[in-house]
Amino acid sequence: MSLVPAFEIGIWNAWIFMLYHFLPIPLLWLVRRSIVREIESPHSDIEKRLYPYITILWLLALIYSVFLPFRLGTIWLYVGLPVAMVGLIGYTLVVASWITNPMENKPIIRGIYRYSRHPFYVFQMIMLIGIGVASASWVFMLFTIIYSVLHFIIAIPEERQCLEKYGDTYREYMNRTPRWIGIPKS
Repeated sequence: MSLVPAFEIGIWNAWIFMLYHFLPIPLLWLVRRSIVREIESPHSDIEKRLYPYITILWLLALIYSVFLPFRLGTIWLYVGLPVAMVGLIGYTLVVASWITNPMENKPIIRGIYRYSRHPFYVFQMIMLIGIGVASASWVFMLFTIIYSVLHFIIAIPEERQCLEKYGDTYREYMNRTPRWIGIPKS
């Protein structure tokens, strides 16, 4: 990784993954409008304060990704691209779980949500780490760390909101499903 990031507009830049990261929200809006309303509406004071920062940070990363080339033919690409693809596939499974959830007023507990209460954040972080490595960009890795920490902070108030909304159904789900994939329940 170099100290000075490269700035080159091109087809093989990080924007490919960042665009895919953005696309599911409009697609979900077309398929299930109620899901998007729930995703976009902050519920706690922490969420209300952090969402503008998360949005601005993501937009800056999106703009930066347009100028951030992947390091073609280097070990960075060969390590980072498979990691990004794992994140992308997991992210796709999360979106599929949202779309195929048959119950409007029940929490999503099927599909990838059987293994984690917050797979969206986990796979998003994996994809962003892969992008940072594949582009050999310490700036993008710093973005990934800050962005992920902010999302991990808002996961707790989101769970409180789900407990209020879904009650015992969500409490049972919390008792059998870990918050993060790969981290066993305590």
